[in-house]
Amino acid sequence: MTVSNFPTNEDSEAREGLPTEPRRPSSVRRFGQSFAMFRNGKSITGLIIIAVFAIAAIFAPLIAPYGPLEKDYDALKQPPSAEHWLGTTHLGEDVFSQIIYGTRGVLVVGLVAGVLATFVAVFVGVAAGYVRGWKSESLSALTNVFLVIPGLPLMIIIASQYDDPSIVLISAVIAITGWAWGARVLRAQTMSLRNRDFVQAARANGEKLLRIITVEMLPNLTAIIASSFVGTVTAAVLGLTTLAFIGVIPITNLNWGTILFWAQQNGAFPDFWWWYIPAGLCIAVFGMALSLVNFGIDEYVNPRLRSAGERARAMRKKGLSTTSGVTEVRATPAEDPQP
Repeated sequence: MTVSNFPTNEDSEAREGLPTEPRRPSSVRRFGQSFAMFRNGKSITGLIIIAVFAIAAIFAPLIAPYGPLEKDYDALKQPPSAEHWLGTTHLGEDVFSQIIYGTRGVLVVGLVAGVLATFVAVFVGVAAGYVRGWKSESLSALTNVFLVIPGLPLMIIIASQYDDPSIVLISAVIAITGWAWGARVLRAQTMSLRNRDFVQAARANGEKLLRIITVEMLPNLTAIIASSFVGTVTAAVLGLTTLAFIGVIPITNLNWGTILFWAQQNGAFPDFWWWYIPAGLCIAVFGMALSLVNFGIDEYVNPRLRSAGERARAMRKKGLSTTSGVTEVRATPAEDPQP
């Protein structure tokens, strides 16, 4: 005995030529599409540079030829050579090895501060954008207060109260002063999303608040969250190197800022260039890598920038210049007039 398959409404609409309603992509697919922002050239270049620094930090004992505090008293303030690729300090310490080991502190502080600040920004920003009334206004006021607090003086005051502040404490101080801007942006975007049809449908179906936020809204905020994280990491790296350079962080916390601190304290400027230029270049290159990732995210989030980037890449593939404002016009030969 066979059971006939009755046609569904979609089959009937398709057979009659009527437009069918497109299926809504699953949450996993939408979450995966959110990371398409890392597929452009700027983001890939920045991620490669960051990966190089991460490999150097992880495998520092294998890459560095000497220990960071190992001294060679026969080579004091020596320029770069075959034995010491980036020269030595006033105590004969290898600058290249200090750069490699100092990468660890920079990446750890940047990562921890970025994660903490992004978590607080997502929690406060999404909650302030989704709820209404006095709760939303209170969270918004809290964000505005932290937004106007001067970050560097507060970091100096808190860090100077401890004789030997740990990496976690430094990261927490930087995170406290760096979450407000991301929360402000997320609040505005969440207020726009809470009135969308899919959020209203989920609320009408009786979905729980936690599921609406995590499944329906957060995948659409991934690009903004990633941009906030990158911006916080950039601020954390600059804050760490600044605190180390002015001597607030103890000298035992080796990073690129402490290298610049010792170079300044021992009169390395400007003669002993190999002592301070490599550390400064590392800070600049790492900041450039984070900026490239952020530019790539902005290009993905902004439809105008995304369409302009796609148009420029298509023109480069055809061998056309993307900076020229004049369009080449090819003239066709005129036909001879009929006698």
